Amino acid sequence: MTLPSTYADRNCSLARALEVVGERWTLLIVRDAFFGVRRFGDFATQLKIPRAVLADRLKSLVREGVLTRDDDAAGGVEYRLTAKGVELWPVVRALMHWGDAFYSPSGVRRAARHDRDGGLLDHEGRCQECGAAVPVPEIRLEPGPGFDPEGTGHDPVSTAINTPRRLLEPIVTPRTSSARGREAGTRRAAGTRRAAEPAG
Repeated sequence: MTLPSTYADRNCSLARALEVVGERWTLLIVRDAFFGVRRFGDFATQLKIPRAVLADRLKSLVREGVLTRDDDAAGGVEYRLTAKGVELWPVVRALMHWGDAFYSPSGVRRAARHDRDGGLLDHEGRCQECGAAVPVPEIRLEPGPGFDPEGTGHDPVSTAINTPRRLLEPIVTPRTSSARGREAGTRRAAGTRRAAEPAG
């Protein structure tokens, strides 16, 4: 059963937030954007999400100002978190922590460290080495004791995500000619849709 797109409780900010990030796949797209995924095809590869659903979720996140959609130097499209989107990190971090606490008996699946001094971050994002509240670009994720390498893909996106790396650091994967063709088709279709949409 799908959630309604709007909630009856207009006086609850949680209900309004869920209208933006509460649909299936949306928070996983946001999570992967923190992990450095930027291209449509890379989101599709990593999440194994139907392409039509991915296109819809990305469009919604762009419309809400969580992501920005930009043309890259190679003629493709990249999605990046905006400042508003980066503000979702505490939500993503808290849900990851909750999942580790209740569904990962071997320990955390991904450990967060302060990239500057290597200190582990606590569940509130504070470095246990220097005591600083660490900003998102200075957070490094790495496989933790509960990480299961057998449960991951072996594609370039998964390999990059599953090695120690800073949040928001872009994942760059080679483009295939078929991926470029799909992106061009997606851009043409998006341009047609935009042209058909009323201004304002």
